[in-house]
Amino acid sequence: MDLNTYTDPEHLRQWLAAALAWIDANLLAVGNLVQLGVILATFVAARLLSPRLEAVLDLRPDVRWYARFGVPVAAALKPIARPVVWLAALWFAVFAAKGAGWPHQVMEGAVSLLTAWAVIRLASSFIRNPFWARAVAVTAWSIAALNLLGLLVPVADTLDRMALHLGDFRISVLGVVKAALVSALFLYLASVASRLAEARINASANLTPSMRVLFGKFARVSLFALAIVLALESVGIDLTAFAVFGGAVGLGIGFGLQKVVSNLMSGVILLMDRSVKPGDVIAIGDTFGWINTLGARYVSVITRDGTEHLIPNEELISQRVENWSFSNQLVRQKVPIGIDYGADVHLARELALKAAEGVDRVLKEPVPVCHLMAFGDNSVNLELRFWINDPQNGVANVRSAVQLRIWDLYHEHGVVFPFPQRDLHLRSSVPLKVEVVEPPGKGGGKD
Repeated sequence: MDLNTYTDPEHLRQWLAAALAWIDANLLAVGNLVQLGVILATFVAARLLSPRLEAVLDLRPDVRWYARFGVPVAAALKPIARPVVWLAALWFAVFAAKGAGWPHQVMEGAVSLLTAWAVIRLASSFIRNPFWARAVAVTAWSIAALNLLGLLVPVADTLDRMALHLGDFRISVLGVVKAALVSALFLYLASVASRLAEARINASANLTPSMRVLFGKFARVSLFALAIVLALESVGIDLTAFAVFGGAVGLGIGFGLQKVVSNLMSGVILLMDRSVKPGDVIAIGDTFGWINTLGARYVSVITRDGTEHLIPNEELISQRVENWSFSNQLVRQKVPIGIDYGADVHLARELALKAAEGVDRVLKEPVPVCHLMAFGDNSVNLELRFWINDPQNGVANVRSAVQLRIWDLYHEHGVVFPFPQRDLHLRSSVPLKVEVVEPPGKGGGKD
């Protein structure tokens, strides 16, 4: 029987008539309706009482053993507080019905389903990812409910008969469901295994930061690829059928994904040759900052103003990159200084060195030096050179601190900073005649 059978109107009418007959015989009976009412009443009671139980579980008694053992148990029980209260109320109703000789089969079925839900929900609470926890809980409870009701095999057979035939290839609803469940399980296991592998790799002191990133990403890709292959194999899909598809994908990569593949390969090269690594201070183009992470497609560089630049890996391979911490963290800074021609050059050099020594980030070794560089048009040009070993903390700020101390020390000791001056000389071979003319009405004139 294939999927077309289920779209036949006559078949649908027969199925609907059978479903209505089952509902009339089982659900609409007086005893069953009463039990459904009891189930609904206990649910309302559980909804009203569960907040009080949650409040009790939130209490933190000042007892040493409770902080160690009680708190984890309370945290695990809080998400299932309402099902537990509902289950307790239903158990009481079942015992009362049994004692009175009333029908209780529907309530017992509800107790079984609710017990399965509480156990599955408690077990799934250990899964940290909320999506995976909810997916596992719903899937496991659905299978458990069908099994408790004796409908698991009939439902599986029905889903298996709902199939489409594409030549020799048969696709059934049951096969799709199995493939989805198995794929989700293997992908989740691959995710957990990759996290554990990356944690162990990052904890290894024998590997450099770049090699840790490389091995971690290789482990993640390998585990996810293995999970997909195992999932396909487990549901009976022949992997040779993907040979043509793989060729088409390779052709598409060759034409349309050149940049993506180039960035991926460039990322592998960067990790292997260790030219850059997390924590390095680099300058590429107009971007200066330290590397935060090395990705499969890009490198994350954070500048001093907090902006995070995502630079494609290909650019770090093809362009000139300044790595300020490739061999070591030492970086030399230069501060140009201009002093007046009348100033004491030796005193100015000593004060400049004293200013550099007074800044915490300036290294004592290599020692700072101050050179006389040139006799300029308006000043004697000096240059102070000093070293730092923490460029990730900024370079402009340390230069500013040194220059402020130079400013203060020079003013204290009378060392003058010059400013541009020009002397204007007027040359002319023609004498200039100057006349003074008094205004009319002054100096003895007549009216």
